[in-house]
Amino acid sequence: MLKELRTRLACLWIAAVIVLAACSVVFGLSVSASSGELWLMACVIPPAVMLLVWPSAPVTIAESLHAVNAPVKEGRD
Repeated sequence: MLKELRTRLACLWIAAVIVLAACSVVFGLSVSASSGELWLMACVIPPAVMLLVWPSAPVTIAESLHAVNAPVKEGRD
């Protein structure tokens, strides 16, 4: 569920930046190559960082307690 939330937030961010860029064109703001690159960076970099930094799966209390209390099975075949 958390992975779906991360993906959904990234998609919403990209959609919001695209809508803002479209509104700027509609309202007559000039779009040059440098401003286009700026829009592209604003659209791609924050979701990419969010997807890389955000933890993939939360560890529950039960999982962490089980990992601490589990016996070590070294040398047993």
